[in-house]
Amino acid sequence: MQIGSYQLSNNLILAPMAGITDRPFRELCKQFGAGLAVSEMVASNPALREHKRTLLKADHNGESGLRSVQILGTDPQQMAEAAQFNARRGAQIIDINMGCPAKKVCSVASGSALLRDEALVKKILDAVVNAVDIPVTLKIRTGWDEANRNAVAIAHIAENAGIAALTIHGRTRACKFNGQAEYETIRSVKHAIGIPVIANGDIDSPEKAKQILDRTGADAIMIGRAAQGNPWLFEQINHFLKTGKSIEKPTVTTIHNTVMSHLEKLYSFYGDVSGVRIARKHIAWYFNYLGQINPDIKNTINQASVPSRQIELVNSAFNLLTNDRAA
Repeated sequence: MQIGSYQLSNNLILAPMAGITDRPFRELCKQFGAGLAVSEMVASNPALREHKRTLLKADHNGESGLRSVQILGTDPQQMAEAAQFNARRGAQIIDINMGCPAKKVCSVASGSALLRDEALVKKILDAVVNAVDIPVTLKIRTGWDEANRNAVAIAHIAENAGIAALTIHGRTRACKFNGQAEYETIRSVKHAIGIPVIANGDIDSPEKAKQILDRTGADAIMIGRAAQGNPWLFEQINHFLKTGKSIEKPTVTTIHNTVMSHLEKLYSFYGDVSGVRIARKHIAWYFNYLGQINPDIKNTINQASVPSRQIELVNSAFNLLTNDRAA
C-alpha cells in the first residue's frame, strides 16, 4: 500500500476516531501491526488552532511510523492553512474529513454534510492539495442518504484534485453507524478511479477483512470501532492475510500487560487528572473484549480519581479474572 511517496508496511490502517486515536492509542495499534494510524480530527478554525486540546490531538512527538493528521472544516482557505500548520508541526500526510456523521459536525456543514455540495468539495480539495507538498488523503461516506449515493462522483473529483488515496465508509451520512455497511459502492469507486481506495466499515475479524478486500478490490482496509479494546486485531488480520490461518487470541496476561502499559502512557500524555478520566473508556473496552465482568467492579474502577487507585483496581479485576479462569 502506497500513499504518495510513502510505502506503508501493510494495508491495515487505524481509522481516525474523535477522542480515541490519540498518540498513545495510535502507538499501541502500530505496535500490534497497523501500517498507518490517523489522528483524531482537528478543526481548521484558526481560533482553535493553538488550543491545548487541539494541539494534543495532533501531537506526534516521538511517534513511530508515518504521521497522518485529519483536518475538518468547510472553508477552503482555512482548510489549506490548517494543512500547512499541521505539516509544519510534523504531519507527513494530511487527511480531509468528509465522512463524520456526527450531528454537531454536520450541523455546520462539515464532515459528511459536504457530500451534498460537490462544488465546495472540489474547492476544498484543490485548496488543500495545492497548499502543501505532502500527500493529501480524503475520507468520505457513500453519500448523504440512500437516495443520494454520490461516492463515485466525489471520487472523480478527488482524483482530479490530486488526492493520494480515498477512504470510503460503507454507509451514508443518514445511516450514521446503524445497520450493516455495504461494500458495492466501494467496489464501484475502485473500478472508477486509479488512486488507492481504502475500505472502511464493520471490519471486525480477519475473515471479514479478507472478504472485504476480495469483494471490493480495495487496496487497503481501515479499522475503527473494532480496535477499541482490541488492538491485537491488526496482528490477527496481518497473519491471516499472509498465511490464511488464524493465530491465538491474546492471553489474559498479555491483555493485562497491555492495559497497564496503555494506562501509564495515558497518564504521561494527559497528566493524572485527564489521564484517569480518558482511561475509563479504554478500560471498559478491554473488559468488554474479555467478556463478562461484574458491573460493580466496573463502577468501582470508574470512581477512581487518581492513577494509583485506578491501577490498583484494574490489577485486582485482572487477578479475579485469572483466578476464575484457573478454577
